[in-house]
Amino acid sequence: MGTEVKVKVFGPARSTCVARVLVCLEEVGAEYELVHVHLPAGDHKGPAHLARTPFGQVPAFQDGDLILFESRAISRYVLRKGASDLLRENSLSKSTMVDAWLEAESHNFDRAMSAITFQCFVVPMFMGGTADERVVKENLEKLKVTLGVYEERLSRFKYLAGDFISLADLSHCPMAHYLLASPCSSVLDAYPRVKAWVDGMMDRPSVKKVMELMDAP
Repeated sequence: MGTEVKVKVFGPARSTCVARVLVCLEEVGAEYELVHVHLPAGDHKGPAHLARTPFGQVPAFQDGDLILFESRAISRYVLRKGASDLLRENSLSKSTMVDAWLEAESHNFDRAMSAITFQCFVVPMFMGGTADERVVKENLEKLKVTLGVYEERLSRFKYLAGDFISLADLSHCPMAHYLLASPCSSVLDAYPRVKAWVDGMMDRPSVKKVMELMDAP
């Protein structure tokens, strides 16, 4: 992808869905342009952005005439185009396990973490409010159920889809980054295998670079 016209990613780097795509772009060494979308001003609901994604969310993604939305679909596209092995598409059984655990991340880890992140970061930093501790506690209990499943899985395999790192693992990184920075970070202490798995992923160069973008002012 490096010699072609840069692809464009529309959205703020601090968005976990945007960051998920950026990690994949870094993994394949793609040239890309990050086009900021100012969410507090409602730019994501404006006509220009709605022309890219009908649901008015971030990210949107453009590669020439191709325009995509939904971060996990974009991530798969980026990895396929970059001939990455993170999808394991040379093996039906392995690629299916990647798909299964990517779905698990979306429906279990991400759903609970979205509520926690909203309360711990968005409400105080961007809305001038105070976190609803009831919502945080409720979703922390849901997160613990997921982490328990992960702990058991990681007692048998090095990564979620098997003994190989995949998109199913890396898709967790943006939300895990916020978890580590939140008052709930100590939850990982009860799940040593999960904690080691997270620490290992956070040490990848692609993840480090994107986490720096997420933290930039």
